[in-house]
Formats: sequence, C-alpha cells, structure tokens
Amino acid sequence: MTAVVDLPVLGRFDLAQSIRFGFGQRDADDGSVMRLAFCLDGYRTQAGVAVTQPASDVLRCEVQGDASPEAVAAQVARVLSVDVDATGYDDLGGRDPLVGAAQARRPGLRPPLFYSAYEALLWSVLSARRPQRQMAMVRTALARAHGRVFDVAGVELAAVPLPEDLLAVTEFPGIVGPKLPRLHGIARAALEGVLDTATLRAQDPDVTAAELRRLDGIGPFYSELVTVRALGHTDALPVNEPMVRAAVARAMGEDEPLAPERLAEVAEAWRPWRTWVGVAMRAGDTARG
Repeated sequence: MTAVVDLPVLGRFDLAQSIRFGFGQRDADDGSVMRLAFCLDGYRTQAGVAVTQPASDVLRCEVQGDASPEAVAAQVARVLSVDVDATGYDDLGGRDPLVGAAQARRPGLRPPLFYSAYEALLWSVLSARRPQRQMAMVRTALARAHGRVFDVAGVELAAVPLPEDLLAVTEFPGIVGPKLPRLHGIARAALEGVLDTATLRAQDPDVTAAELRRLDGIGPFYSELVTVRALGHTDALPVNEPMVRAAVARAMGEDEPLAPERLAEVAEAWRPWRTWVGVAMRAGDTARG
C-alpha cells in the first residue's frame, strides 16, 4: 500500500543538498528523489519512503508499509530536519559571517539525521574500528536477510531488522568478535523503551549521552553521535567531532583544529543552532576543498 503525505517546510531547504550529503551508513547520491527505509519509532514495524520536493516549501512523501503514513512522514520530517522552523537559522547566517559563508557553500542544507537512536547505535557498533564502506555492505546484507525490503521509487531498499528480529540472529558474516552481543544489547534496550526517541529528545543531551554510554561498546564519540545526529536537537554542540573542530578552525583562518573548550567558546554566538552550524561548517569545508 502506498500513501502520499505532504510536509510543510519553514525556512530555506533544498532536498538535493540532503541527497548529496550522505549520512549514517548512506553514501551521497544524486537526483531529485530521496529513498529511505527504516524502523519506525517504537521499533515494531518498518517503512519505505520516496521523498521529493515539488515546491520550496513542501516535501512529498510516498509511504510504503503498514504503519500510519502520518507517523512515517513525521519521522521523515525529523530525519531531514524539516520538523523545525529554520527562519531563525537563516537569519543567523545574515548576522554571522562564518555561518553565512558555510550556508552559502551548501545553500538550503539542513542536517540529515540517522533514522533513530536505535539505528545510529547499530551503525556505531558495526562501524567501530572497521572500514566504513565494508561495514555499510554488511549492514545492507543484514537488512536484506533479516529486515524488510521495499521497492522505493523503482529501487530496492532494505530497512534494518526490528529489535526482536535482530535478537534472533545468532551469527552473521562480517559481524565478529563482540559486535553481535553489543548489537543484541542495543536491541534489548530498544525493546525496553530505553531508546525511545521522544523521551531522549526531551531530556538534556548530556543526560542522554551519559545514559547511552552504559551500553556496551558505546563511548563518548558514539553517544554524541546519537545526541547530535539522531535525535533532532538544533543546539547540541559536537565537541568530540574532530572534523567539525578542524572545519571551524579553517573557517577562522587557523591551521590546527580547535580544542573542544575553544569550540564551545566560539559557538556561544551560534545558539540555539550550534548543531546545525557544526554540520554546515563541516559540509561547507568539504565543498570548499
């Protein structure tokens, strides 16, 4: 079954920038259709979605699956950061030359997010100390074997296994050592409600990060990955992300990456958009290079 849901967009947004960005395990892509497949919040079902932008202030979601189309579209809105009125962020670029320059290099870019805390943590465990491209292939194979495959705008796309299905996996090629037990720990946390997106987003990011570090295999870098790149915060500063610290330093004309404390000091002027500015700085730095 396919249903169509339109999402309003407030502020500048260019879907093509998100498609070309690449995020999570995804490679950057091209074209005018963003194809998504994911576990719906609550982790009891999956959905496939083809997203297009028929007008500057509208996103169109063609939803597949048995979940509520409105609930699926709401998650898409979070994933593409269009659940937020971005006019204040646009205004910040007009006031702050560093931010304005980053925005100009990737106009209309907003942070594309992981689908959920669950999927961000799965990727964290899979990719830790392993080549990302190799583990992206393992993730895709796992999703095809134990998740759900959708035909999204003419392309087969697989959503990762639901937590209960992941717990039934006892071995899988490419998932070795402590990785599978750690994936099972994440699956159990999801089923117990520990990874409920609304709950995690509603509390202080530092509290969330501390809670996530209790999971086996999740340290400061990966707990920050969730708070910054999965929950939809606009003002969680990625102080543990070396590429952001390097990009901001280059934007300021400095050779060495900023220390976390220095980045925090510089970023005070960016509140309440520090997450978005960090993503824009990193993306703009790549575009400049």
